[in-house]
Amino acid sequence: MDAIDRKILQTLTADGRISNQALAERVGLSASACLRRVAALEAAGVIAGYRAVLDPAKLGRGFSAYVGVGLTEHSRAAQDAFERVVATAPEVTECHNVTGTIEYLLRVDCADLAAYKRFHGDVLGTIPQVTRLVTYVVMGSPKDGRAGV
Repeated sequence: MDAIDRKILQTLTADGRISNQALAERVGLSASACLRRVAALEAAGVIAGYRAVLDPAKLGRGFSAYVGVGLTEHSRAAQDAFERVVATAPEVTECHNVTGTIEYLLRVDCADLAAYKRFHGDVLGTIPQVTRLVTYVVMGSPKDGRAGV
């Protein structure tokens, strides 16, 4: 990967809908050379896909929090059971298995604090493997690199 590939990736991260012609102009290549490079990056798995970036507030999910989750035990069975529940919860937009004093870090998007409280009690609070929950409410996001946001 060279500087041009990195510029292609930076540009596509910021605007995945940019036309090949505009992308080529921005990175200083011909349209055909740019298309070949993008295809090679896709074939190599560097570009894993394209997606729409949604505004949670406009979808009625303006409350965001990160939740640290501790499990009762460090077994594969406990992790699998927890992950099965989380996979079905639409409020959970990210789930990361992490190291340290907790096992998981979740990003949760809800309508408001009352909706989060319901999710916290009715979903997270009922998972038998969960022993600890620590919530960090998002007050603002001065830098958010998810999907080029």
